[in-house]
Amino acid sequence: MRTMKILAAAAAMLTAVSCGENRSQKVLVLFYSQTSNTRAVAEEIAGKLDADVEEIVALNPYDGDFQATIERCLKERESGELPDIQPISADLSAYDVIFLGYPVWFGTYAPPVITLLKQIDLSGKKVVPFCTFGSGGLDSSVRDLRAAQPGAEVLDGYGVRAARMAAAPKEIDNFLKAEGFIEGEYVKPGPFPEMHPASEEEAAILYAAIADYPMMQGAEATAVASRPIPEGTEYLFTAMPRPRENDPKMPPAMEMKVYVTVEEGQAPVFTQVVR
Repeated sequence: MRTMKILAAAAAMLTAVSCGENRSQKVLVLFYSQTSNTRAVAEEIAGKLDADVEEIVALNPYDGDFQATIERCLKERESGELPDIQPISADLSAYDVIFLGYPVWFGTYAPPVITLLKQIDLSGKKVVPFCTFGSGGLDSSVRDLRAAQPGAEVLDGYGVRAARMAAAPKEIDNFLKAEGFIEGEYVKPGPFPEMHPASEEEAAILYAAIADYPMMQGAEATAVASRPIPEGTEYLFTAMPRPRENDPKMPPAMEMKVYVTVEEGQAPVFTQVVR
């Protein structure tokens, strides 16, 4: 029965052709990047769309290491303080589509983007979020963006783990074709079938994928579904994280969804976590 479900999912996977219906729209790629990751995604998108580009610049840069950035963000969150940013030079009224890029910190876009969104109104614009992250945060940051800019049409967007930056160019190309920004064939996977309890063999795929990510080690796979993709197989796991230590600052452990890709001849890699 499980084999039949996988075959059905394979039949549902389509190669479609984008008509590039958005090519006549004027596009701005607006991004904040602490390291080089979000910048690299921004430049890839801008290059494919021949779009204008502008960087969001914090006047007091987050230029410390990972731990220093975390500590500064915690202090800012507790105090309600937001960083000042350099005024953007682009005339937003001249653009139909805004690609908005950011790293995900604490489950949402980085603080300089929060500052920007309090200063501008994107009503009537099509907004395309893109982000980089350690484990996940595309879904939660898009929810926050829709709440912050209710008058804008906010797409579901694109996100990539920092550990998977090499995969970004191909994924961005597919994403832009799927959304009609450029012409060409793109792959649209079929839906995941119904989840079933994860077997030991299936659970081992999740554990291999998260083995090098300390914050997820000890998670327990409870259910799984899989679907074919051009490069191999994509798995969607339901998992429970390891129990948290008794720390009042930490949120309680919650069930999470973990996406894992297994390409032919390659080790399992998790692509994002949705909490």
